[in-house]
Amino acid sequence: MKTSTGAMRDRRLRRWGLAALTLAVSAVLVHRKSRAVEADYPPLGTFLDVDGVRLHLLMRGKGEPLLLLHGNGSNVLDLELSGLLERAAERYQVIAIDRPGFGYSSRPRGTVWTPQAQARLIHRALAQLGIVRPIVAAHSLGTQVALALALEFPDDVRSLALLSGYYFPSLRPDLALSTPAMPLIGALLRHTLAPWIGRLIWPLQLRRLFDPAEVTPSFRAYPAWMSLRPGALRATAAESALAPMAAAVLRRHYRELTVPVVILAGADDRFIDPGWNSVRLHRELPTSELTLAPGAGHMVHHIVPEEVMTAIDAASAAPWPIDATRPSGQAGRTGREQPVEVPAS
Repeated sequence: MKTSTGAMRDRRLRRWGLAALTLAVSAVLVHRKSRAVEADYPPLGTFLDVDGVRLHLLMRGKGEPLLLLHGNGSNVLDLELSGLLERAAERYQVIAIDRPGFGYSSRPRGTVWTPQAQARLIHRALAQLGIVRPIVAAHSLGTQVALALALEFPDDVRSLALLSGYYFPSLRPDLALSTPAMPLIGALLRHTLAPWIGRLIWPLQLRRLFDPAEVTPSFRAYPAWMSLRPGALRATAAESALAPMAAAVLRRHYRELTVPVVILAGADDRFIDPGWNSVRLHRELPTSELTLAPGAGHMVHHIVPEEVMTAIDAASAAPWPIDATRPSGQAGRTGREQPVEVPAS
C-alpha cells in the first residue's frame, strides 16, 4: 500500500504530465494554424536581403515615391486589404515594407529593434532599391520609425504623414501583453498558449481599435492568425514593451525635425489618445498640419481612407524644407482640427 507521500507524488506527476501533454498538443496545433494561414495568404511581394534581415516588401504604381509603414501587430496585408495600397498607387510609387518580425520579414535576435534600428535598416533598404527621398506615411507605432527615419536622415525624407501615432510616453494596458517577448517563458507561451488567448480576445481588441466606428468589412477579411503566429507575437510584444521608452527618447528631438509633417488621427481614438499624442505633437511642431477625423477610431486607413490620402497629398505638396516662419499652432490645410483637451504632463 502506497504511503500518503507517495500518492501525493504520483498525483503531482500526473498533473505535470497532463500539463506537458496539453502544451505539446497546443504547440502542434499552433504550428498547423500558422502554416495554414501562410498557405492561404502567401507573400504578396518580393524579398530583399539587408544586413542579414530578409525584408518582405511590395512596390506598386509610378510617380513620387511613397513609403508605407504599418503599425504594431500588423503587416502589408493589412494595408492591402484596407485599399490604401491601391489608392496610393494611382498617383505614387508605393513601397510597403513588412517591418522586422511582422508579416514575412525576419527579425534577427541579435538586435534590439528600436525605432532607430528599424529606421537605419529601412534607409539601407531604400538605398538598395534606388528610392530617393520618399514621402513616409506611417500608422500607429510605425510613426515612431518614421520619425526616427526623418531625424536621422533628414536629407533623405521628403515629408511625413503620421497616422494615429504614439508620440509621448504613457502607461498603456498593452504592456501587460509583452510577456511573449521574454526569453524562455515567452518562447514557451507564444508557441503554445498565447496564440489561443490572442484569438479569444481578438473581437475585443478589434472593438477597441475601431470604436466608435464599426469594424469595417475590409478588416474583417484580415486573417487573425497572421498576427498570432509565434514570430509575429514576439515582434508585437517586444514593440509594445519598447514603445513608451522609444517615445521618451524621440520626444526630446521633435523640434529638430526639418521635414514637413502632416498629422492625422481619429478624434475618438480609444487605443492611442489623440489629445495626449497627435494634438501635443502638433503643438510641438508649429509648422505641422493636424486633422482629427470626427467619429473615427484608431484604424483610420480602414475607417476614413480618403482622409488618409488627403494627408499624404498634403505631405507631398508641403514645401521642403519646412517654412519655419509659419505661425505657431496653424491648423491643417483641411481646416478641420477638432478641440481636444490635453492631459497635463
